[in-house]
Amino acid sequence: MRATTWKFGILITLILATLGWLAFTGIRDSKSYFVTVAELKRLPPAQARSERLRVSGDVVPGSIRKGATETDFRIATGAAVLQVAYVGTDPLPDTFVNNAQAVAEGRLLPNGSFRARGVQAKCASKYEPKGMRAKGAAMTTSAGSMN
Repeated sequence: MRATTWKFGILITLILATLGWLAFTGIRDSKSYFVTVAELKRLPPAQARSERLRVSGDVVPGSIRKGATETDFRIATGAAVLQVAYVGTDPLPDTFVNNAQAVAEGRLLPNGSFRARGVQAKCASKYEPKGMRAKGAAMTTSAGSMN
């Protein structure tokens, strides 16, 4: 009877250790740092290339180039500009247009461009009072800046 109890205890321990290991590696592999283009440019190159990142910025007008398997575009925060190549099977959102706020998720390549596996976009102009962009004013909400 004692041998059966030990075997059962070892089995339970093995199952719990496996579940813990799967949870740890799943969290580690799915986490990504959220940065703006300007913050990305300030990161040390080795750190920026080793992490999975979510980079936020405004789509540069006229920079969207759609190909058969890849969409290239640039996003910017202030004067900092980042070249992005999106390669994925999901279609880009309808709100992915010039001047839209976009978030690209992926990795920074050694040549300084960004390889995105996913792209999210929102068009802030739909949610702001008319004429605010023309005046050059930054939009703010109770949670902070929209830019």
